[in-house]
Amino acid sequence: MIFGAFDIGGTSIKYGILDEQGKLVYQSQTATSASEGGKRVLAQVKEIAQSLQVDYALEGIAVSTAGQVNNLEGTIVHATESIPGYTGVNVKKELEEALQLPVAVENDVNSAALGEYWRGAAQGIRHFLCMTLGTGIGGAIVMDGKVYTGASFSAGEFGHMTLYPDGKDCPCGDKGCYEMYASSQSLERRAKEYFGGGGSLRDLFVKAKNEKGTAEYVIDQWISGVALGIKTLVHIFNPPLIVIGGGVSEQGDYLLKKLRKSVNAQIMPSFQRTLQLKMAQNGNDANLQGAVYQLITAIRGGIP
Repeated sequence: MIFGAFDIGGTSIKYGILDEQGKLVYQSQTATSASEGGKRVLAQVKEIAQSLQVDYALEGIAVSTAGQVNNLEGTIVHATESIPGYTGVNVKKELEEALQLPVAVENDVNSAALGEYWRGAAQGIRHFLCMTLGTGIGGAIVMDGKVYTGASFSAGEFGHMTLYPDGKDCPCGDKGCYEMYASSQSLERRAKEYFGGGGSLRDLFVKAKNEKGTAEYVIDQWISGVALGIKTLVHIFNPPLIVIGGGVSEQGDYLLKKLRKSVNAQIMPSFQRTLQLKMAQNGNDANLQGAVYQLITAIRGGIP
């Protein structure tokens, strides 16, 4: 069995063909026509899927997407204006009607978590948290091998935990949200304050590893902020594992060692004994894999 999979973001639509073991046999991407609205973005997905059907005998379509998702109905519960008019779109219904195939739709961070559970850092661990550090901070809660979505399919908004009630203004309208201090974007802001513009986060990490000094100080201060949010999550959920994703996960052991040290310094000893922190293993592929995992589970009645 093979499946078409899509990962819809504000800037790009990544897509591919995966087999029932989660192996990618084809992969590509295109720019998202986000400025033209949610309906146009969905039309892009339809067009690509129809072209894939010409060459592949697809058994279904799996969609990972930005926004809060009702994964039972396949509807976008809420999306930001990065894709105008996306809120309320029934992705599942429209794709099933156009393609005559079963379709599963899931939030992008939830998909990443399921991808890591199926074929990545969380294999064999049925209860864990997944956190992605990017422009903001996304989260997913996996319990007994299933994503916990909450009453309104909005669970996992880790980035909007309030850490500092009188802190920095957040685009959500609140103050002092976690992602204002611990996202990759917040690290970029810190770096610019110290070094000016022009450099990438990769450059910052290279500088920290080779020269230490100010670059390492900037990273360590940021890691302390990341660890503060993790402390809160650990004390609430007591998870055996937290998987860290996003672009910074490519820093691997360098970042992981620093993060473990900072987290252990902040959490109670009883939590230290059971908590694992791991970097995500599958990068952007995890979103496609997790979406397919969700689809296969739906097709087979809960048996992946």
